[in-house]
Amino acid sequence: MSVVVPQKRLRTKPKVERPRLYRVILVNDDVTPRRFVVTVLKAEFALGEDQANRVMITAHTKGSCVVSVYPWDIAETKAARASEAGAAEGYPLTFTTEPEE
Repeated sequence: MSVVVPQKRLRTKPKVERPRLYRVILVNDDVTPRRFVVTVLKAEFALGEDQANRVMITAHTKGSCVVSVYPWDIAETKAARASEAGAAEGYPLTFTTEPEE
């Protein structure tokens, strides 16, 4: 008879990297009404009234403001949808994305 020696099975845990994050940035313009900017921020980014006002005022005074941080695909989608909302109303409302450092 032959002797069977059981071998230990090695379990490997795959290392999963966290997705790289991107900032969604509101760029100020002097044409889009403030009330409309606040409405878009509330609708697309689920900000409260106070937070949306603070983001809008910061962008107005400093030229731009970080709205939120998301993985790349979500950030691009939200920025595009928010910019399209402005374009649909004839405003040059612009949201951009950039990598988080």
